[in-house]
Amino acid sequence: MSGQRQDTIRRPARPSDPARPSDHPAWACDPYADALRAGRGPLFLRRGDGWMLPLDVERWCARADEVDLQVLERCEGAVLDVGCGPGRLVAELAARGRPVLGVDVSRAAVARTRRLGGQALTRSVFEPLPGEGRWDTALLLDGNLGIGGDPAALLRRLARLLCPGGLLIAETVPMDVDERAEVRLVSGAGSDAGAEAAFPWARLGTPALLRHARPLGWRAADQWTAGGRSFVALRARSTNSSAEQPNSSAVISSQRPRKPLADIPVAEA
Repeated sequence: MSGQRQDTIRRPARPSDPARPSDHPAWACDPYADALRAGRGPLFLRRGDGWMLPLDVERWCARADEVDLQVLERCEGAVLDVGCGPGRLVAELAARGRPVLGVDVSRAAVARTRRLGGQALTRSVFEPLPGEGRWDTALLLDGNLGIGGDPAALLRRLARLLCPGGLLIAETVPMDVDERAEVRLVSGAGSDAGAEAAFPWARLGTPALLRHARPLGWRAADQWTAGGRSFVALRARSTNSSAEQPNSSAVISSQRPRKPLADIPVAEA
């Protein structure tokens, strides 16, 4: 965060987890930003061996679809959308009057989310965030289980962000996959056009997610498939003695708040 900007939030100390993955600037610049601004791909994650995963930019930039809406119906209280992308889920929840905040390292994604009427921060989930330890629901959709390439570190961080007994809804790969790799963002199949530097990423199916989550104290609440997509709902520990003290100036309540969206403080990172 620039020292020339005033943060509206009293930021807590940075988490001390030694396994905290570093965020890569690839998500904050081209070709990802270009694809979001255009509202379409092609955009791929490419491994070093040449395997490529197409990214569904068109769906991310569209309005929330029926599968998304089913997920949002399961949300409780104040919602944190981790890796919110261009903001379709944040905008839908905001339109319903739900307390919701998106976080994303891409300035283009955050700008688009705000244009849709949602609140969002240009920030990594591993950086200090408003309402630490008070969020009722966290979302990890659209492949965002891959953030940082270390599922255990990501799950530990989310446990600190959620209130005791809070809900995590994660989208998984619809097969038994447990993969960590260095990948690059590329804008065209078979081409290095627009390629960024490599960064760590992960892909998990439902069995793999549960294998990572259970030793960390998460409890499986539900799992389902819809529209060819797979989801898991997990519950955090009902008590969390290892959690950091929540941000005292944040307005998100752990008691299923009904505060208006405007009460959620937003700051530029």
